[in-house]
Amino acid sequence: MSDLTPDEPSTDVPGAAGPAADIPSTDVSGPSSTVPAAPSDADEPSATDSGAPQVADGSLTGASNSSATDPEGLGGDPVLDLMGILEGERDSYLEDLQRVSAEFANFRKQAEKRSIEVAAVARGALAERLLPVLDACDLAIEHGADAVVPIRSSLVNALEPAGLEVLDPVDQPFDPTLHEAVLHVPAEDGDDVQVVVEVLRRGYAWSGRVLRPAMVKVRG
Repeated sequence: MSDLTPDEPSTDVPGAAGPAADIPSTDVSGPSSTVPAAPSDADEPSATDSGAPQVADGSLTGASNSSATDPEGLGGDPVLDLMGILEGERDSYLEDLQRVSAEFANFRKQAEKRSIEVAAVARGALAERLLPVLDACDLAIEHGADAVVPIRSSLVNALEPAGLEVLDPVDQPFDPTLHEAVLHVPAEDGDDVQVVVEVLRRGYAWSGRVLRPAMVKVRG
């Protein structure tokens, strides 16, 4: 039995022979206008895969906070460190002040002591110049000039409060630092030490310093 189906008309375009028609290209960018695709996240090497050291987020946060609070990296509070430095300087200045104060106090005491000694020596020198006057009064009294007694007494009473000491050691033990023995008599029974039996010339001292020793006669 023959196929009576009529042949379908051909849709081939004349001149379009071959698998595809030669259509002119509109690409002006070069031989190929294909743009390489961007690598995806899956293609990028991770820090774990590459062997790089991992740092925890907490460590980074702590380091940043430490840098913010301790910019110099001293490991302490800058305010407390500054207070420690200031306290050290304060203690040093206080020690210097105490040392200088003590030295000044010692210097003032020594200056006052020297001033007193210099003044005593000056007054003693003045009293030493008056000794011949006192000797003259004593000599006049020995010769019966009773009118000189009040003069001598007034002069001695005026000088004694200032530091004058009259050395008149009758019946006292002999002291070579205060007395000058010019005559000696034999010792009596019971005399264990030398004793002053007569004062030939009075001696004088000023504030504990001997101006002139007493001239005496000693027994023993």
